[in-house]
Parts: sequence; C-alpha cells; structure tokens
Amino acid sequence: MPAKDLGNKFTCFKCATKFYDLKKPEPVCPKCGADQRESPALKPTSKRSREKEPVKVVPEVEEAAAEEEDEAEEAAEEEAEETEEEDF
Repeated sequence: MPAKDLGNKFTCFKCATKFYDLKKPEPVCPKCGADQRESPALKPTSKRSREKEPVKVVPEVEEAAAEEEDEAEEAAEEEAEETEEEDF
C-alpha cells in the first residue's frame, strides 16, 4: 500500500515531537503549538560569526632565525653547565 503524502516532516524545536505539517501553510506543533518557522536553527547567523580569522603564516626566514636562536641558547647553557662542573 503506498504511503499518503502528509506533507513535510518536522521535529519540534521546543518539545521534540515529531509531526507532519499536513500541507498546511503554517507548520505548527500539535503538542505545544510552536510555529516551526521561528526555530532558532533556521535563523541566519550574523556575518561576523561566519567569518573566520585569517590563518597566520610565518615566513620561513623567521622560523630559521628562531631555530638558530634556540640552538645558540642551548649551546650557551651547555657551556655554562660545563664551567660549573669544572669549578667543583
């Protein structure tokens, strides 16, 4: 037996009742009476919230300079440790 066309299926955003709109112009929940066109999920988000922050790209030159500084600091720490060991 073919299913009858009952219209669009909805799940109420307030009470979570599942229902069909029976092809009526206003999709109103039969249990709580909430108009489904007022659903917060259907409201468009603001432009500001949709925009993503740009990804920060660090040039390779800065990365190489930072690595060299780290290596220089490690070497200085090792030398300081060696001189402390010699003092004892």
